[in-house]
Amino acid sequence: MEMRRLGKSELHVAPLCLGGNVFGWTADEDMSFRLLDGFVDAGLNFIDTADVYSKWAPGHHGGESETIIGDWLKRRGKRDDVVIATKVGSEMGPHKKGLSKAYILRAADESLRRLGTDYIDLYQSHRDDPDTPIEETLDAYGALIKAGKVRAIGASNFTPERLAASLEASAKHGLPRYETLQPEYNLMVRDFEKELAPLCAQRDVGVIPYFGLASGFLTGKYRSKADLKQSPRGEDVEAYLNKRGFAVLDALDTVAERHRATPAQVALAWLMTKVTAPIASATNPKQLGDLVASVRLKLAAADITALDTASA
Repeated sequence: MEMRRLGKSELHVAPLCLGGNVFGWTADEDMSFRLLDGFVDAGLNFIDTADVYSKWAPGHHGGESETIIGDWLKRRGKRDDVVIATKVGSEMGPHKKGLSKAYILRAADESLRRLGTDYIDLYQSHRDDPDTPIEETLDAYGALIKAGKVRAIGASNFTPERLAASLEASAKHGLPRYETLQPEYNLMVRDFEKELAPLCAQRDVGVIPYFGLASGFLTGKYRSKADLKQSPRGEDVEAYLNKRGFAVLDALDTVAERHRATPAQVALAWLMTKVTAPIASATNPKQLGDLVASVRLKLAAADITALDTASA
């Protein structure tokens, strides 16, 4: 299995990351364990979650995904075989959000407890916190790294300006630097390419985008408004049912047929030519098989050009 380095860190991951947002939400514990088993058995090692997953679901409080991953790690004894990424900063409750030093230190301990591990491989700022000085946030991460609780840090949903400022603060003050960026990026959402992609390439920041399949639209299962009822996430893709969206699906179908693959596999393989490791979720073994197969799919230059053009 090809392994790719996360920024300048010592972490090396397979070119696909399993999204843990569904664990404990649209995938119960038993199914989550099956998905994690299948993913690791296929030779993949990168799992992404967040403390806030899945607070949005009725009756949930956040931490459900981390808890399931932690229980899986305990039962399978696979801690050394995987790279676990989680996040901090999104609102978990009253006075439980942001990137202040005090909150990060407390939240990290809570994530470690739920994950049942002594360390987090990649700890990410889930979203920017303009009310907290950048240096304070990075100093908190420095304390966690020094304590052996975190190996590397990353940022998610940062603007080019704030990511650049954070990288400059790290260099100026000798603080840990963000080794990865987690932006929204896929064939339907390509804003990342304008400013963030050049910045990440110039500063050697790994890119691990979320919504790699555009909330499922790029699987090809949503081709009309009637299809939106197939999934709880169906409403998220309605905006893609337009001329551009259909052009992208047509291009995916053409490339998929050429390679005897599926649209989802092609969409992820396209991303793998652009970034370090896209994040994608699965809720059943069939979907997981699609994700795993994408790692083995090698697109030709003509395939990439066709997809670039259709989604421009």
